[in-house]
Amino acid sequence: MLDAGRSHSARSDLALAELYRIYWYPLYAYVRRLGHDVHSAQDLTQEFFYKLLEKNYVGQADRRRGKFRWFLLTAFKCFLANEWDRIRAQKRGGGQEPIALDALTAEQRYSLEPVDRFSADQIYERRWALDLLESARSQLREEYIENGKADRFEWLSEFLPGDKAGATYAEIGPKLGLNENAIKQEVHRMRKRFGELLRAEISRTVAHPDEINEEIRYLIDVVCRR
Repeated sequence: MLDAGRSHSARSDLALAELYRIYWYPLYAYVRRLGHDVHSAQDLTQEFFYKLLEKNYVGQADRRRGKFRWFLLTAFKCFLANEWDRIRAQKRGGGQEPIALDALTAEQRYSLEPVDRFSADQIYERRWALDLLESARSQLREEYIENGKADRFEWLSEFLPGDKAGATYAEIGPKLGLNENAIKQEVHRMRKRFGELLRAEISRTVAHPDEINEEIRYLIDVVCRR
């Protein structure tokens, strides 16, 4: 996160791309939950990321004032208040080269969100948490595929955090040619690697490594809310 706030360089541009990857959908879901239609939500989210680059909002983040995810949401709220009238008056696209924002995919994802249960702020937090979990899971899946263990991942990934196992170790063992103890060890290794990947994902969203454990605890709390 700190790299993203520094002057333009290959490293800062990469960090900004990471922040965009992590936060664009939570912000899109937030503004949709406020009642904006698909096109308006796309325009607002896209324009906000332009402002992040143009005004270096990330460089203004003060880690002493709270977590970066809330700094970003607060900045987005201020942006919505200050920029909405101007954006509505512009021709859609504004003559700028658009950021690669897949509106169709975003709206397909948004259609699956709970209809009434969560507020806009809660939707933002929940998408932040679930997207980080899914990113770590996707990376883990790729590692298993690269090692020729795709079938092992498919059977054992249901034991990862956030999933509900539908079978026991003893039931899965014969399908993979492993005994129950071997399955237990493999699940332990899988969970450990998943935790490492999740920590790496979260490390990109905090200002200091000391915040990672706290963010993981908060992420678990957000995902477990009903």
